[in-house]
Amino acid sequence: MRDEKETYRGAGVDIDEGARLVDLIKPLVATTKRPEVVTDLGGFGALFRLDLSRYKKPLLVAGTDGVGTKLKVAFWSGMHHTVGIDLVAMSANDLVVQGAEPLFFLDYFACGKLNAEEAATVIGGIAEGCRQAGCALIGGETAEMPGFYQGGEYDLSGFCVGIVDEDEVIDGRDVRPGDVILGLASNGLHSNGFSLVRRIFFDKLGFAPETSIPELDRTVAEELLRPTRIYVKPCLAMARTGHVKAFAHITGGGFFENIPRVLPEGACATIRRDRVPTPDIFAYLQEKGPVSENEMFRTFNMGIGMIAVAAPEHVDELIRAAATEGEDLLEIGRIESTTQPPHVMIDRT
Repeated sequence: MRDEKETYRGAGVDIDEGARLVDLIKPLVATTKRPEVVTDLGGFGALFRLDLSRYKKPLLVAGTDGVGTKLKVAFWSGMHHTVGIDLVAMSANDLVVQGAEPLFFLDYFACGKLNAEEAATVIGGIAEGCRQAGCALIGGETAEMPGFYQGGEYDLSGFCVGIVDEDEVIDGRDVRPGDVILGLASNGLHSNGFSLVRRIFFDKLGFAPETSIPELDRTVAEELLRPTRIYVKPCLAMARTGHVKAFAHITGGGFFENIPRVLPEGACATIRRDRVPTPDIFAYLQEKGPVSENEMFRTFNMGIGMIAVAAPEHVDELIRAAATEGEDLLEIGRIESTTQPPHVMIDRT
């Protein structure tokens, strides 16, 4: 009796399903195309014609990130349409902190067994995030690795490249005591602190994704899977005024870790607690944890997803610039002098 021939599909990798995914996502990717994109999806590499005529001393800015354990909520709930937006947000928001315009994005989608429709839903979210950030989704990688991931699970990472003129880089070096701290509101948790969130909601409280939370007027999955806000367009509008001294993306590490990254020596940030518009999810987590307020500000964005620093005389101009992109810019604190290393203080008076 002859041995049956082995196949790649028999080993768990379905090349035909991968090809079907490419067909499903091609129209999604096309919606993100910028004039500089030269190639269509499906080649070995993507070509991007870089127009340097607008820049005196162009610098490329690159970033990479993932979505973290927020993906677990997507797996448990079967809701996969927002995590792609999160993926783009985590890198694009980091790039714009330096005043860079995101140009293009690539994604990496890895799973144990490929489901083309589910993967297309995820990548549809990535395309939506790219449209919000104004960058092109020019390629990516789909890796089917049987035995490496649990059934029904996948991982995501993303890579974003942007550009800024060297003379227009925003890095915080000009921040001084007396400057004003301004904030752009978040819409909830975004994509950070989910190991603690899952511990409270699922391990401690025993909730399921479909559990309704009356205090929040939505289910657990609906609340936790709100997509991270993408701040590229309002931040670029503010940057074009020439009066932004620093941006800080309030991501992993909350206020205490992220704001000091853009403060020079001799400067500290004092945040007025009563001026931070905190969504109900944070009060709910703080009570149910229970979690101390310091830990909340160290872990979560607490209602502010991006901060900007400017001199007092330029605040009104930045408010007007943000408003052109439909954003309300909130005055939430001041820069003060310190003899300690750069840090953040929460003023609760």
